[in-house]
Amino acid sequence: MGPLNLDGTNCKMKFRYGYSFHGGGASGAILVGLLCVFFFCGVRGDKVEIIELGNWTITNQNRSLTIANQTLPSGIYSAFAPQVLNSYNDIGLRYLAYDNWTYSNIFQFDVLHYKRGHINLTFYGIDAVAEVRLNHQLLGRTDNMFVRYSYEVSSLLQGENFLEVEIKSPVLSALAKANYLNSVKKNVPPECPIERYHGECHMNMLRKMQASFSWDWGPAAPSAGIWKEVQLEIYEVAVIRDVDVDVSLINGSHWNMHIRCYLDAVGETDFNGRLTLYAVELLDHPVVVDRIALKTISRATPVIEFDQAVPIEKVVTWWPNGYGGQKLYPLHFTLKAWLGSEVPDVRSKTKSHKSLRVGFRTLELVEVPAPDGIGNTFLFRVNGVEIFMKGSNYIPSHILPEMQTKEQIGHLLRSAKEANMNMLRVWGGGVYESDYFYQLADSLGILIWQDMMFACAMYPVGDDFLSSVREEVRQNAIRISHHPSVAIFVTNNENEAALVQNWYGTLFEKDRFESDYRELYLANVIHELKLVSHSSRPQPLVSSPSNGKASEEENYISSNPQDNQYGDVHFYDYTKDGWDPETYPRPRFVSEYGFQSFPGSYAWQRSKNGDDDLLALIRHRQHHPLGNIPVIALVERHLPLPLPEDENYTTALIYFSQIAQAMATKVETELYRSLRDTPHKTMGALYWQLNDVWVAPSWSGIDFYGNWKLLHYWARDFLAPVAIVALYERSTDSLNISLICDLLEVDTQDLSVVANVHVWSQLLPRQSTTWEVTLRPNGVQYDKVIPISNLLKGQFTRSNSFLEFHLRRGHEVISRTYFFPSSIAAAVGIADPDLEYEIASRTCLNTTDVIRNSVSITIQVKRPAVFVYLELLKPYRYTLSENGFMQTVPMHVVYLTFDSPSCARLLRKTDLRVLTVNDFMR
Repeated sequence: MGPLNLDGTNCKMKFRYGYSFHGGGASGAILVGLLCVFFFCGVRGDKVEIIELGNWTITNQNRSLTIANQTLPSGIYSAFAPQVLNSYNDIGLRYLAYDNWTYSNIFQFDVLHYKRGHINLTFYGIDAVAEVRLNHQLLGRTDNMFVRYSYEVSSLLQGENFLEVEIKSPVLSALAKANYLNSVKKNVPPECPIERYHGECHMNMLRKMQASFSWDWGPAAPSAGIWKEVQLEIYEVAVIRDVDVDVSLINGSHWNMHIRCYLDAVGETDFNGRLTLYAVELLDHPVVVDRIALKTISRATPVIEFDQAVPIEKVVTWWPNGYGGQKLYPLHFTLKAWLGSEVPDVRSKTKSHKSLRVGFRTLELVEVPAPDGIGNTFLFRVNGVEIFMKGSNYIPSHILPEMQTKEQIGHLLRSAKEANMNMLRVWGGGVYESDYFYQLADSLGILIWQDMMFACAMYPVGDDFLSSVREEVRQNAIRISHHPSVAIFVTNNENEAALVQNWYGTLFEKDRFESDYRELYLANVIHELKLVSHSSRPQPLVSSPSNGKASEEENYISSNPQDNQYGDVHFYDYTKDGWDPETYPRPRFVSEYGFQSFPGSYAWQRSKNGDDDLLALIRHRQHHPLGNIPVIALVERHLPLPLPEDENYTTALIYFSQIAQAMATKVETELYRSLRDTPHKTMGALYWQLNDVWVAPSWSGIDFYGNWKLLHYWARDFLAPVAIVALYERSTDSLNISLICDLLEVDTQDLSVVANVHVWSQLLPRQSTTWEVTLRPNGVQYDKVIPISNLLKGQFTRSNSFLEFHLRRGHEVISRTYFFPSSIAAAVGIADPDLEYEIASRTCLNTTDVIRNSVSITIQVKRPAVFVYLELLKPYRYTLSENGFMQTVPMHVVYLTFDSPSCARLLRKTDLRVLTVNDFMR
């Protein structure tokens, strides 16, 4: 097709039905002008009308529990047991998930006023197995919390209406489905989680959040409810439901928007329509797709599809975080749809709207022979630039889906941006995230690796199940596909690996389970995803981990889905030293890795009852199959953990767990980043996991209340655009110094590295060595290999000294890192630092709904303070300028920021906890 003239009058539009439209000349301009006047000044009566249904009553089956005046979103736990995440309530309140529940709504409706057109009752999210009745007439049954259900109810509405949604117990519904499959010898494992999870069985029987039945980081809180809005939609024949925009760069001369407008239509006949696109920043005039003179729109496949050229000079490209701006362009679509050939009555509900924002970028997944001559690369190229993907894995912001809020989501995504992340993986055991999530990811430059919601299980492949899955994939892929942040779709999490490695005992019927796997993911999920494929997005992956495109050679069930030479891997090894870089593989892309830690002590205080034993509660919430053993083992390798009978044991264990996690994740991430320009060509590191769903031992960097653990503070440094890395190589007893630079342009003048030798017993460096260096734009400068013996000699020994490396421009420290040549627990010279701290200043700033408090804290020491840790003992979300830092100077200032209902001018020293490793040295 030819490019659009700047006056907007020479566009060619291609329809799914094989017809094209040419609009040009004066008559086209007049038509567009008239439509603009009509759109902005027209009669309001022709607009599709939406009525939200609120004020629900929730009742259990025997009517012993009832609560009225409930708004949506809603769920049984948030309504009857909001304290489910406190103490041992994950067990004590489980009975709610074993009951059946009815949501009822009595609403008035003006039947005479709305006698024209059709009325749809649309549920955007029912969790999950339910029957829907209006005025005692069955409308339908639901079985998928991820699917939008709509019912035509024009003939059933009356003046006063009684709407009921009877939701079955998720636990008993899953059990019934599993029992049926077992009765026909078609069991689908795993049946139940391990006992330590305190979970529920048969999560894979239902299309709902898989993690709601428990996970190794989360409780069982099997949700049930109406977790999204319910609306009456009043319109003549059709409404815009979703718009997908596939943006591509054509021969470097112009951009093209391939646009699909997906309509929901009622009735049994085809209809007429006129679609108008307004893109004021891209096009000089609106674009009109007029179907009056052409074949009518098909009721069976109501999609309007066309191409729209955009001059290249009109566009500023969209970039991931750290590489450029995130320019987004608003598009507004107006559809007028009606029956018959005549222009509709102005009172008919014929006009619907859809607005969205698009970004212009190209994105490729490059899988070509790797530099080491073994296997393939696996890297993302955005706007022609190879980009190392650095980030984390995102789980639902709350275990109760109805409790996921914009405020929570915004805090987590902004925290990811602050930590210099450019990609998050939306993990496959949660939910397809809200529109707001993807909109915010667009604006922050956070690319999204999007799993479909299948995780760690085999799944049934009956006709009803597959039909529901196809609708789920279709609806959600279409809804989010236009976002520039959505980088790739993946059909499942770890299910190929589970099948091949016999996690769930599937070898006894290997052929059946392999056939079922291909039926579900290849014939159904991938098939639906390809219907909305983009030229600017890679083809979907079948699993994570996988061998990428090489999986095709074995029909997508590879003999080793964790092959480091292909695709992406997930890596966990708790038997070795997580602080040792030799523990880790040399893969192409790592989409999961990490270590556990415990949330801060005050988070536990907020979550437990007063008489709960803290250590016992930690053990209860520790769902890792090995319990606390991996955490304790890693801590004891490096840090002076007291004995369990000591009074300070629990405090030390919590604090040290965060140090151990942060250091292990730092070392592993730095290794992967340093491998990008080696023959291994590692090009991605997404650690597990960003966030938490309750206060519990987990792999997260941000706790349930939104407060950063040490990991997230450190991630801000080890994911920085420019970073110095010093990794120990045991075979040569040396340090590999690498200088990482993600910047596409960098000033290489006046750069140097300073190697400081410190002793544990004295402040300030005892010896320094400086050398000039350079940086490699968007790459790694492998600076030098330094034998430890060159730095530690004479009075400096492995036990009494440690090393600090600065990357500097002039006197400015751009990046720093440390190397500890011995276990800190065995270090010689660590003593009481005589730490004193004062709250030096306080300021308050009024914002829209809270008061932002800023506090400066002055910390003074007489000897080195090891991993200084600060914690605010108030129920506020807070951020520190740094945390878990080495203080080797006499005075240091840390800045604390938190939001509260009032100005906290009376903040006292006792409202802060300050810990150092020194406090626990024996």
